[in-house]
Amino acid sequence: MTSEMAPQNITNAERGAEQVKPSSQPSRAYVTFLAGNGDYVKGVIGLAKGLRKTQSGYPLVVAVLPDVPQEHRRMLVAQGCIIKEIQPVNPPDNQTQFAMAYYVINYSKLRIWEFIEYSKMIYLDGDIQVYDNIDHLFDLPDGYLYGAMDCFCEKTWSHSLPYKIGYCQQCPDRVQWPERLGPKPTLYFNAGMFIFEPSVSTYNDLLHTLEITPPTPFAEQDFLNMYFKDVYRPIPNVYNLVLALLWYHPGLMKLDEVKVVHYCADGSKPWRYTGKGDNMDREDVRMLVKKWWEIYDDQSLDPQPKMVEGKKFDKLEEYSESLDHPPKVAEEDKLEKPMAAMTGFSYVHAPSAA
Repeated sequence: MTSEMAPQNITNAERGAEQVKPSSQPSRAYVTFLAGNGDYVKGVIGLAKGLRKTQSGYPLVVAVLPDVPQEHRRMLVAQGCIIKEIQPVNPPDNQTQFAMAYYVINYSKLRIWEFIEYSKMIYLDGDIQVYDNIDHLFDLPDGYLYGAMDCFCEKTWSHSLPYKIGYCQQCPDRVQWPERLGPKPTLYFNAGMFIFEPSVSTYNDLLHTLEITPPTPFAEQDFLNMYFKDVYRPIPNVYNLVLALLWYHPGLMKLDEVKVVHYCADGSKPWRYTGKGDNMDREDVRMLVKKWWEIYDDQSLDPQPKMVEGKKFDKLEEYSESLDHPPKVAEEDKLEKPMAAMTGFSYVHAPSAA
């Protein structure tokens, strides 16, 4: 790791309040988020199989909202995922126009900071695929939040000053930040992938801060960047290739060195891909979509046959169907909703969550 990725000096102020941890041996896990009854479950299944192909040594936890159907939960359990049901988190009621309407759901991702049975976690969106083992990221120094820098060049950023003047942190010398506008923006990470340390004190403070923070277009991503700005440390984009980098910043990295691909560009979700839309007919995009499907369709990556009440199931589908009752969710995993009285904001049922 470079010195940028592995900072050595951590001040007391950066560490914040002492974290509360279980007395048992610290553990680690990957975590993702799922809402609604749409087709995003395919993305999470693909992610589980991708992590298995890279021979990761850590499990995949799926934080699910109550509206995720039992059928989808059974599919995820059959893939070896750990299901943890969470309650929605809503921002203060306001008239904010989010960059995408469903972004409001993503505030619920804040609940993952309460998963303190894990000492460190790597969050991955459901439209991400891991193509090379990244377990070594768990060994980055504690006390920081790590993630890859985002790109300001997409149209979803059209509301922002960097977009309007053509500035992007990926290539800050291409269009320099004008001195007349004051200090350039602080480094900003894409919240589709980040490494963090669960903590009760951080969790509580996140929810408290959210109550008094007006929402902004990129919802929880803006909020997390604001909250962790003093302890954020960038990692290379090979750990979160936002597809837009391929056409806005060609040559920024070698595609064969990319470890994690984020299919967040409009029209790029592999399970919905048609090849239509801006840049979707590019050869590199088609190749990456094909690569995702090769993992999703690879039955050898499904978990080994299971034993249920003494009966062996040779096919994953038979095992999944045998789960007549939904996967039990431990009472301690059914997180309360401390913000319920905070706002009259209505919960939006999601066709998908990203």
